[in-house]
Amino acid sequence: MSTLLHCSPSTLADEDPLVLYGQPLPSRLMLGTARYPSPAILEQAVARAQPCLLTVSLRRQGALGPETSQRFWALLQKMGIPVLPNTAGCHSVQEVITTAEMAREVFGTDWIKLELIGDDYTLQPDPVQLPTAAAELVRRGFKVLPYSTDDLVLCQRLLDAGCEVVMPWAAPIGTGKGPLNPYNLRLLRERIEAPLIVDAGLGLPSHACQVMEWGFDGVLLNTAVALARDPVAMAEAFAEAVRSGRRAYLAGAMIPQETAQPSTPVLGTPFWHQG
Repeated sequence: MSTLLHCSPSTLADEDPLVLYGQPLPSRLMLGTARYPSPAILEQAVARAQPCLLTVSLRRQGALGPETSQRFWALLQKMGIPVLPNTAGCHSVQEVITTAEMAREVFGTDWIKLELIGDDYTLQPDPVQLPTAAAELVRRGFKVLPYSTDDLVLCQRLLDAGCEVVMPWAAPIGTGKGPLNPYNLRLLRERIEAPLIVDAGLGLPSHACQVMEWGFDGVLLNTAVALARDPVAMAEAFAEAVRSGRRAYLAGAMIPQETAQPSTPVLGTPFWHQG
């Protein structure tokens, strides 16, 4: 089964690629494809941000009718960015399996973003069924990217199920509130060595930069870009924020101090006491 993850050699020149399931990806930003004002705006936003993956909902496309779905699929192919199908809207393990198998046939990829909703109000993932669904998808040969909460034990169970990456939320989907529980997110980063992609809840480029500074491996966005006044400019702003946050993480931030530290330590010190 083709994975559709064909990256041009030039884009892989980056010395710090994101690697998922052994596949190097040319950026650390993933974009959703829903809620844009028009297909043309979506295309321009993708061109400006150059994400490594585009998420797409099989259920959403099916609801649009065959002609609209065909035009959307043609647009995705034209943009040349690998597609990551998702199981958005599923509420049971069986729904997830059925949707994932259909997505594999339609999109020709065994990569799947696992979404299994447990609460329709908060759109919180189901923490009880999620590991079971992940394990079954892995058994069927899928490369699973599970959307989860920031619960440490749940994320560990997903890795135990065979996932090689976990996608914890920063806040509920579509809220744009930014990281609501920095302690939990930073604890995840400290305890889990596998790639972690922050998925959902980011509203500002500074949010994306912050989680990247904490050491997260990438971010996935949709609403924050699609509903911006200028989605194209916002897509570019997020792309720059992700790159800046990653560079800051790799550079290593200073350790915060409780008291003032002179930036010129010898200022005011007699020269015969210096050195």
